[in-house]
Amino acid sequence: MENPPEETPASWERLPSWLLTQTAGHAGRLVADGFSAAGARGYHYRLLATLQEHGPASQATLGRRSGIHLSDMVATVNELAERNLVERTPDLADRRRNIISLTAAGRRQLRRLEQQLAATQDELLAPLSPQERERLAELLSRLLEHHNRRAATPETPWRRPDPGQGG
Repeated sequence: MENPPEETPASWERLPSWLLTQTAGHAGRLVADGFSAAGARGYHYRLLATLQEHGPASQATLGRRSGIHLSDMVATVNELAERNLVERTPDLADRRRNIISLTAAGRRQLRRLEQQLAATQDELLAPLSPQERERLAELLSRLLEHHNRRAATPETPWRRPDPGQGG
């Protein structure tokens, strides 16, 4: 005799924390898979996008701007430099540090990753209308800002984990 399938109790199935966690898992998988298909990781996208938006900078500055911890930043820069997506040059003001800049190949890779990320957003948010997508992003931004403010300290105002995604 087979056991009847268990149903998820409605008492927790509709809790926002549960829904966010489950949706975040799907989002993380979709983003990581999309970046992987393009030969990248979330840190790669975040670093390339930060360089595109803010221009060349030291690794420490890039870490603050992108939310990538310095220990992860070194490995990310190394990976991207090996593929000629970023370039390291000595800082003329302080030869002990390097300035990281985006190469033409890095700009092309960033465009590919942005296209992949747009497709991933469409897949993730497929059941929502454009207006619902905008409203969802507004509400999630408001929640994130609230919790970032509550968790902020002068040393680490915010920190975003990578686990392969980034967008």
